[in-house]
Amino acid sequence: MNTQKQEVLAQIINPRGKTVILPMDHGVSDGPIPGLVDMEPTLKKAREGGVSAIVIHKGIFKKYKNVIGDLPTFIHISASTGMGNVLKKVLIATPQEVKDMGAQGVSIHLNLGNEYESEMLADLGRISRECEELGLPLLAMMYPRREVNGEIITYKEVEKVKHAARLAAELGADIVKVPYTGSAETFREVVAGCHIPVVIAGGAKGSEEEIMNAIKECMSSGASGISVGRNIFQSENMVEMIQKVKDIVL
Repeated sequence: MNTQKQEVLAQIINPRGKTVILPMDHGVSDGPIPGLVDMEPTLKKAREGGVSAIVIHKGIFKKYKNVIGDLPTFIHISASTGMGNVLKKVLIATPQEVKDMGAQGVSIHLNLGNEYESEMLADLGRISRECEELGLPLLAMMYPRREVNGEIITYKEVEKVKHAARLAAELGADIVKVPYTGSAETFREVVAGCHIPVVIAGGAKGSEEEIMNAIKECMSSGASGISVGRNIFQSENMVEMIQKVKDIVL
């Protein structure tokens, strides 16, 4: 592994192999949802709470670089919106662009098990090579997801999720984010079959009790942490919520 990449990963993943990542890339897919209307206070709370890293798009990074400071940042380089084809993620930035901006890592999203899978896999293969050459850690968000009768379905069955996680590792990602399978027993299979750090997605906003129980279960399965967005930045007290999550994960 690239030495520079190892140094950055050491800032994001603690010596115990754990991390708390806060994704805030939803403005592209969903628009200015609650918690992300005014990014400056949200970014300040992320820093105050002490998350391990954040995930944002390049425009937010450029606008709020002074607010972000030295907080490790993944730039999300793939996109789709609810106004178009949600499943088909296209590349909207390059690793070289991320490097030139001064961000620390690259994030990419793949939806698997649909007619666009092959195109997104090709993107992942190319992007992982470029990230290795540039010394940029790569976070791969891997979702078994397809459209069924007009509805977008995200599959959480262990066989699909563990395949998605392994796929990211096989193609050169450094961290993989996948849906939680619903139990520590099944998620243990996901972790066992993947040789890179595995973090769980948070999904739609739920109750604090629900998300905390899911985090506790996934950590007991050997997961490396979380990449949870709405359940943190839409909480009533974001800083306090980050601290509660860190108490479990780190």
